[in-house]
Amino acid sequence: MSDADPWAPVRVPLKVFLLTEQRCPPEWYGRDLYLFRDGDLVWYVGQSYAAFNRVWEHLLGGFKGRSTVGRFILCNWPAAMNFEVELWDSRAPRFAAVQHGLDAAERALIEEYAPCFNTALNRAPTPVPPGYALPNAVPKTRSLSRLIREARYAVQAEQRRQWLAEGQE
Repeated sequence: MSDADPWAPVRVPLKVFLLTEQRCPPEWYGRDLYLFRDGDLVWYVGQSYAAFNRVWEHLLGGFKGRSTVGRFILCNWPAAMNFEVELWDSRAPRFAAVQHGLDAAERALIEEYAPCFNTALNRAPTPVPPGYALPNAVPKTRSLSRLIREARYAVQAEQRRQWLAEGQE
């Protein structure tokens, strides 16, 4: 039996998320809140009854300028492949104080993290730090297949480095 907390958020690098190629892993079903982040800095918090699908909508919407966070990722590629996607569940004990309401859980996360690109419900959005291209910059890529290919290469390179390091021990 696993000791893993079933309510812990699913947290994966964007490059790994891209390799799901729009097929939600069964253990991610039911997650209805999502975050885009880079370390401690949260870019965006959102909600959807199918958070996995909504994250994909943001990524695809970036190509057409329909998603600020999707566009931001494209403008900061390839560094953005190391951003993380988190999928949360509003039924988690952490949201008991807000009666597990989806809107209230989203609001609680926005209040806690003050994401850069959430303007509604966010009294003081965190400014985008220097060194990041803003979403109105020219995207570094315009191809989903290129994003996925580069993500695959990066993940494979990390796996090779890990394998080599383990062989050195």
